[in-house]
Amino acid sequence: MTSVWDLPDFDSHEGVHAFTDPESGLRAIIAIHSTHLGPAAGGARFWHYAAGDQAVTDALRLSRGMSFKNAMANLALGGGKGVILADKPGAVISEAQLKAFGRAVESLGGRYVTAEDVGMSEARMKVIAGETRYVSGLPVESGAAGGDPGPYTAHGVYLGVKAAAQRGLGATDMKGVHVAIQGVGSVGGGLARLLARDGATLTLADVDAARAQALAQELGGQAVAAGTILGVEADIFSPNALGAILTEATIPTLTAKVVAGGANNQLATREDYDRLHERGILYAPDYVINAGGIINVGLEYLGQGDEAEVMARIEKIPAHLNEVWDESDRTGRPAAEVADTIARRLIGRG
Repeated sequence: MTSVWDLPDFDSHEGVHAFTDPESGLRAIIAIHSTHLGPAAGGARFWHYAAGDQAVTDALRLSRGMSFKNAMANLALGGGKGVILADKPGAVISEAQLKAFGRAVESLGGRYVTAEDVGMSEARMKVIAGETRYVSGLPVESGAAGGDPGPYTAHGVYLGVKAAAQRGLGATDMKGVHVAIQGVGSVGGGLARLLARDGATLTLADVDAARAQALAQELGGQAVAAGTILGVEADIFSPNALGAILTEATIPTLTAKVVAGGANNQLATREDYDRLHERGILYAPDYVINAGGIINVGLEYLGQGDEAEVMARIEKIPAHLNEVWDESDRTGRPAAEVADTIARRLIGRG
């Protein structure tokens, strides 16, 4: 049996905690990657995994990504992630499970701060908050930091896509730029609406085909089957669903000159850093471009500003991307590797 320490994605994590609550049926993993800069912050996702080891791997990868994301966003937060296992696809998390997860978070004494991610909502975060003080992403008054992180993530990704279009395509605006968007939920859908406003040409795909079709009709774009979006001839490919979609098999099929989207852990392996770079495709490191949501809920938890401060920090995402791309150009190293190097240095592991 493989131990946690021997898993490929174990990266000197400070803690990997497994929780069960027989009464509610909760099974959850909380991975704490680093608390060097502050408490390990990262959302909790509710998802069905075919096997338990896949859930552990997801928690390891996502928590490391949160360490890097929070560091690159200049937040006084470390990186962690909660993964709550659904017993079947399409399952709905119960109130009892939410409360049990809240108690699990509380038992860690503040080393992990949870927030909203896939399969969760503001209402569900309120239930969790009834059991622990270590939670953010709660409903807030207008003008305050906090609430649903999705629109803030989408706005940051939108700014990053525009920066990538300028850098990789020489585009001074998005009019006529063809963007293929994979996943049109909270982030991808928000991104699509912002790009449509700017006159971009859109091709959309989602595992919920009806959702993609409806949004394409609304925005004057085109919808395609989820399994075909990677091969669409577009200027920019924007992954905004789940991760590990850029692989040895899929990278050669890309026609886009730019990859810029909000999905976490887009590159399946370290070798894929090089594969993308060798093809001359400009890559926006995921945890740099998609930091808008954690900036919002992070500042909420830290009590360090209002919505205006959140937006001001999100506006810096293009500058952070250009810092990575500049160093990549100077050194010839893949942008993903450069970003990892900067982030590791910031969390004391350089």
